[in-house]
Amino acid sequence: AFMATGDIKWFAQALHDLGNKIHDMDGDTLKLGIITSAVSPALSTSAPHWGGTGTTNLATNQVATGGTSYTGPITLSNKSWSVVSNVPTFRADEVTLAQDASGFTNGRWGVIYNDSDANKRCLAFVDMGSDRSLVAGPIVFAWSGASNDILTITQS
Repeated sequence: AFMATGDIKWFAQALHDLGNKIHDMDGDTLKLGIITSAVSPALSTSAPHWGGTGTTNLATNQVATGGTSYTGPITLSNKSWSVVSNVPTFRADEVTLAQDASGFTNGRWGVIYNDSDANKRCLAFVDMGSDRSLVAGPIVFAWSGASNDILTITQS
């Protein structure tokens, strides 16, 4: 099994959009899509989106959805956006994809996006380290360990 933990990066545009009231972190439907290595997301990716409108359509490089474990982007569940010990914190349950003999074999990046947003703007990406295969075994997005923190904003 592969566990993607602690490799979450937020698009600069997404953090900017938070201040413009575009994303309601615990109210909007947020999803996790998986893409191939055909593109490498970066903090500076210009207006990233998932099949909506923007500059960089990351959905173009989605892995195959023909298996039973990953049939397309997965809705994040039990989201919370709260202040935890003076730190604004966004959390959601980990995402587990079961081993799947007809699943994708080339998943390289996880992409979190806002499905409630008309433009389907992307929020963050998860570096899976290298191409990962559901045929070879399950994939778990465990976020930042036991607390499932996806974003923390710590002030100095």
